Amino acid sequence: MARLRLAGSLALAVSALLSVPATAANLVVNGSFENGLTGWTIGGTWADPYPPVAIFYNSATAYPTGAFGEAIPFNDAPTASPDAVGTRAAYFVADFAKDQSLSQTITVATAGLHQIGFSSYAPANGYANVYDATFKGVVASVVLANYAVSSGPSKTWQTFASSGLNLAAGNYLVEFVFNTNGKPAKDIVIDQVYVIEGDPPPVPLPAAAWLLLSGLAGLGFIGRRKTAA
Repeated sequence: MARLRLAGSLALAVSALLSVPATAANLVVNGSFENGLTGWTIGGTWADPYPPVAIFYNSATAYPTGAFGEAIPFNDAPTASPDAVGTRAAYFVADFAKDQSLSQTITVATAGLHQIGFSSYAPANGYANVYDATFKGVVASVVLANYAVSSGPSKTWQTFASSGLNLAAGNYLVEFVFNTNGKPAKDIVIDQVYVIEGDPPPVPLPAAAWLLLSGLAGLGFIGRRKTAA
């Protein structure tokens, strides 16, 4: 009976480790900008005619559909976003921007652990410009990024994320803020903004498989030891 109890416990443990919860819905509206800037509010001021826009990937067109002729590649940085990368991303490019922003308020209905994040990319043509830009990303009222564009990489998608975030039920801010003070200035592209319920499995699937093999080997050892006794 002791052997059966151990086997049953092992089966339950392995089942829990191998089960991956269904992908949670994104609490951010239009987090991948597939519907343009629907769901987002544009804020701040800028002296030139360049508000944030949703450009198209791999499009060597001019603003407002492309990044002034530079084809931006699809986001390939690892992300927990439940939304597909799609065909569009948000683009900040004003040369005289004062707290230019995209923002929205999300509602967390159920308290608990959450994952948050977004991805960003600095186009090469903007990166080569003389004047710097600063960029801040706030997701679920948490500052995930706050840096000068010149201090980050160009032509490389990077993801800023956090997991295990215990959020109480309530409203939270999602906001991206862009500042520049000279022409021409650097620019930034963002995509796949997300807030989802739950947390990643504590044990990766390969580790879970290893535990299964180890457990079965242990059961075999116990059976042989009892037979020998």
